[in-house]
Amino acid sequence: MTVEGAISVKAVLLSGSRTIEEIYIDKKKKTKDFSFIIREAEKRGVKIVFLDKDELSEVANGRTHGGIAAKVGERVFIDPEQLFAVKNPFIALLEGIEDPYNFGDSLRSFYAAGATGLIVPKRNWLDAASTVVKASAGASEFLPTASCEDLGEVINLSKKYGIKTFCAERCNAVPLYNKDLTCPLIIAIGGELRGLSRKITDNSDGNVFIPYGSQFRNALSASGASAVFAFEIMRQRQQKDDG
Repeated sequence: MTVEGAISVKAVLLSGSRTIEEIYIDKKKKTKDFSFIIREAEKRGVKIVFLDKDELSEVANGRTHGGIAAKVGERVFIDPEQLFAVKNPFIALLEGIEDPYNFGDSLRSFYAAGATGLIVPKRNWLDAASTVVKASAGASEFLPTASCEDLGEVINLSKKYGIKTFCAERCNAVPLYNKDLTCPLIIAIGGELRGLSRKITDNSDGNVFIPYGSQFRNALSASGASAVFAFEIMRQRQQKDDG
């Protein structure tokens, strides 16, 4: 599989989230980003191949690469207990998101807001590397991630570490801004169509919802909801630290 664009290639290179077989660069294009990537690739022993623009477009399966692409391997996952063992965990759990752009955009918000990790089901969008890395502006590669078969079992395991799980659901829920989100936590967000599975909701510590300013009755996109939850968690934690 390939990732394309300087931001994506740089993220994969610096994060160590995947093996990199080769990096392809337009031989006529020179930028500071490209120079940086070449230096870092040489340090890591990653092969650089200089190509004509048309050859590069063929390798990258398109013309949106901006002059650089990389052939990469599968995403490296970690054990969920590694996510639970950090100081005051702030973990995102994403399930059932239908679109890789929506998924990648969600990861961008969580990483920007300081999330310490990500939990996803075994079937997820992280194998759609080119789309997800680009949509997340590289954030998908920097978030320590666990891919789990049984999400309910993972939530129960997290309880042994004193971690609470809150679901983004409106049924029997507390408004987001009235909930203390400064504790070690997992925030679980489902796709707009299917929501979260019973394995997650039945094992959670309660539901939280985003109050609306109108009579709108439909769900936000997963990426929209992720941004709201992520930055409210960040705001509460910063406020607590400040005072």
